[in-house]
Amino acid sequence: MAAPGPLEGAAAGPGPAPRRERPQSVLFMCGQNSVRSPMAAVLARHLFGRSLYVGSAGVLKGEADPFVIAAIDEVGLDLSRHRPQTLEELEENEGLGFDLVITLSPDAHHRALELTRTNAIDVEYWPTPDPTLATGNREQRLDAYRDVRDELERRIRTRFRPR
Repeated sequence: MAAPGPLEGAAAGPGPAPRRERPQSVLFMCGQNSVRSPMAAVLARHLFGRSLYVGSAGVLKGEADPFVIAAIDEVGLDLSRHRPQTLEELEENEGLGFDLVITLSPDAHHRALELTRTNAIDVEYWPTPDPTLATGNREQRLDAYRDVRDELERRIRTRFRPR
């Protein structure tokens, strides 16, 4: 029997300790909303979308990344329509009524902490490598994106699993 794929009952690995209450809405934030935060958002929507409102934004507006689309496509999900947006654009379009902001990069974490001055938002920092820094051939670079995808999935499963 083959081992389960990334989205098929994989056991949750190490990650953040579960909080007392499960939030109803979460915002994933990274530097440019083009790699880590959209990956996390599409995974969280797939896994918990019926019980969790999910958004994503970046400190800056990045450009769509074809490696992200390829890595997410491998697990049967689609990010081809994702358009990167800044935190300010998200606030203007949807508002910031999130219970939890999960930051995936240092600059996003700093920006999210600023939000806590004026918003009742919890912030968690999940340090996540930037796969755009990977070098090598196409397959080696894509492996870096796969690693980020799989680690984000493990963390999301652990953090948001039903109590």
